Amino acid sequence: MAAIGSLIFCTDCGNLLPASKGSEKNILHCDCCGAENRDQPWRTVTTRTKPSDFPSALRQKLSIVQTVERHQVQTERIDTNMDCPKCGKRGVRYSEVQQRSADEGSTIIYNCDCGERWAQNN
Repeated sequence: MAAIGSLIFCTDCGNLLPASKGSEKNILHCDCCGAENRDQPWRTVTTRTKPSDFPSALRQKLSIVQTVERHQVQTERIDTNMDCPKCGKRGVRYSEVQQRSADEGSTIIYNCDCGERWAQNN
């Protein structure tokens, strides 16, 4: 019997043997040539891996995702073409939110400095 890492091969034909049972008295039978190979549990190798050993595109995308708190994100912009219906000021602040299902348009929420608030569905 020959062991390479945690794989065990027949010494007569080189065929992959069944997994070790962890006992010296256990005999591993080769399915290819029929040879009997004594199990050697002290040659069993335990390997340990970590996620970085197997890079994947999905894991790389997930690792760049960061959690932020809503109050720390500046989502308001200024629409210079919109007039406030209450005070007439040109250029009001707005935020775009998705309140309905993803296949429908977003909702624009306008906020004027005078306190007027209104929404427009896209």
